[in-house]
Amino acid sequence: MYSAEQQQELNKLTEALVQQGAFSNEEKVKALRRVINYHDWRYYVLSEPTLLDVDYDKLFKELKDIEAANPALITPDSPTQRVARALTDDFTQVSHLVPMLSLENSYDSDDLNDFDKKIKELAKTANVEYCVEPKFDGSSIALVYENDMLVRAATRGDGAVGEDITNNAKALASIPLSANFSKYGIQRIEIRGEVIIQRDIFEKMNAERKLKGEKEFQNPRNTASGSLRLKDPSEAAARKLEAILYHVSFAEDAEGKNLLAGKLESHYHTIEILHECGFKTPIKELCKCESVEEIQAFLTMWDEKRNTFNIDTDGMVIKVNSLALQQRLGATSHHPRWAVAYKFAAKQAQSRLLDVEFQVGRTGAVTPVAKIQPVPLAGVTISSISLHNEAFITEKDIHINDTVIVERAGEVIPYIVGVVPNLRDGSERKIDFPRHCPSCNEELVKPEEEAVWRCDNADCPAQTEERVIHYVSKDAMDIDGLGRAIVIDFMQRGYLKNVEGIYALPYDEIQTLEGWGAKSVEKLKKGIEESKNRPLWRLLNALGIRHVGVTTSKDVASHIDSIFDLPKKSLEDLTNIEGIGPKVAKSIVEFFSNEGNIHLLEALDKYGVNTKNRPEDAIAKNNKLEGKTFLFTGSLQLFGRDRAKQLVEENGGKLLSGVSANLNYLVVGEDAGSKLTKAQKIPTITVLTEDEFLAMIG
Repeated sequence: MYSAEQQQELNKLTEALVQQGAFSNEEKVKALRRVINYHDWRYYVLSEPTLLDVDYDKLFKELKDIEAANPALITPDSPTQRVARALTDDFTQVSHLVPMLSLENSYDSDDLNDFDKKIKELAKTANVEYCVEPKFDGSSIALVYENDMLVRAATRGDGAVGEDITNNAKALASIPLSANFSKYGIQRIEIRGEVIIQRDIFEKMNAERKLKGEKEFQNPRNTASGSLRLKDPSEAAARKLEAILYHVSFAEDAEGKNLLAGKLESHYHTIEILHECGFKTPIKELCKCESVEEIQAFLTMWDEKRNTFNIDTDGMVIKVNSLALQQRLGATSHHPRWAVAYKFAAKQAQSRLLDVEFQVGRTGAVTPVAKIQPVPLAGVTISSISLHNEAFITEKDIHINDTVIVERAGEVIPYIVGVVPNLRDGSERKIDFPRHCPSCNEELVKPEEEAVWRCDNADCPAQTEERVIHYVSKDAMDIDGLGRAIVIDFMQRGYLKNVEGIYALPYDEIQTLEGWGAKSVEKLKKGIEESKNRPLWRLLNALGIRHVGVTTSKDVASHIDSIFDLPKKSLEDLTNIEGIGPKVAKSIVEFFSNEGNIHLLEALDKYGVNTKNRPEDAIAKNNKLEGKTFLFTGSLQLFGRDRAKQLVEENGGKLLSGVSANLNYLVVGEDAGSKLTKAQKIPTITVLTEDEFLAMIG
């Protein structure tokens, strides 16, 4: 961005400003902006600062003071305009200039050979140059510049429409407020990138939060994504986010001519332009390759390097370098034909199994949880892993003090792959699965057809706690201000003993607790009062009946007038409801045959909780998907799983829980697994991409 001569000039100007040289206000403002932008570039893009923090702060304050006294001198791209002065109350939806598509995945050299062969066939040439670069694991962002000024920043959203986060994006010092695109004849441009938090910064943030007694962040990716949607841009700025820009999706000149089809020659060329304009780019990590063998060698090098790289990556992206060829190849409704993502094998690490704790869930299921020596893996530190059930422990021959191999399945869920037998030293101990409940000491039971041991004591303290936590959760009664940690705290203090106790909390006592005040108590009270007016299906789901989730709750609720109709329903009545099988029906009958559960419902009714199926709660439907059944699998990119289910129901379709001959459509996201394989063997099932599903409902 800055030539050696320019840097020399700016260093001298910096020295003059620090030493309080003689400038008029107008001259000084211009000089200060040039110098601060230069040092921001050195610090945030190059990571090579040359100015002491104290001197930087002094210059920034001086610029701020002059602008405050002379508002006419303020310009939109002044460094002082990065953090907005007001909170963002809402994130409006905006359309991307070009849809942000997903990428097709590859996992080995065979997949890469297939990709290369397909490209060459479509291009009708034997010589294709590729660019290979890291696939940064952060939160996607799209920036739009017009006449060299940043005019909009947006999240990926559903690929076509994202949320406007311009205020928060301006708070990121690695995103220039203005860039000299006009030098290249570009009047309007849309740039794609990833907002990330570097590993060392993330670890430092968590260490500071731990000292303050605050909840630690889960991982850099989720923290970056959440930070982009903070209402206060100054908070977003404090999170040390960085934007890495890696793709130009749209570029036109003053006459509206598409520059990606002509003047801009290659992907590498656009990265050079972004780098020259002051953006943080993957230019140092990018490699041009002319064969699959060269690509594979680069991937192998990166697979070894990624564990020490300071930014989380979950693979590499291979792109056709020629922009003209990219334009010719085009895209499907799901992904560009000219690019593919190469997924690294799931990361593994070794650790020692220190102990096993047995946790009791809301339905009485007892789950063994491995406590391992904390180990960093794929951006998070893992110390607890579910061992699922007794059969899992036996099958993998897991012992306490074993060295275990830990993997993050799908780069998300921790999983014990197995043990390392040759590292055993005789100190290993068999894991004894309890035969009595760890919470209430009642004898556990295990039906022959199940793998899970259960506690059948309805008054078990651990189950009660989990039932209350489930009752207040987002998919149930969705009580704002009453999360898991608060439920546990209130139960330990004796404020809460059961579900109905939520509606009789001692607010006066709560207000005296540390961290609570009139405002937070009022928020809690409001959330609880609002829960009384929820639709019937939410109450049904909130009761925590085994095998009954959101979809089943909606199915059942639509066939009754009141929750008190269910004790009168037989197994036959329930199985006559489409989507309700014998197992689910039996579970519902058993729940409503329990006198204690009826007392709970009567108590909730007395507290004013809605127990009726009201006309205003009916899900608005059209008949576009009437008579059709759907199942979603894989990692959805265009919408969340809850939104997907909602779209099916709103359009008159039905959701199934598994692949069977009754399924009409399987909608697949990224990394679709066994469900896709099974569906492909049933000729009556149609496999859809997310875009094809959206097209069905218009």
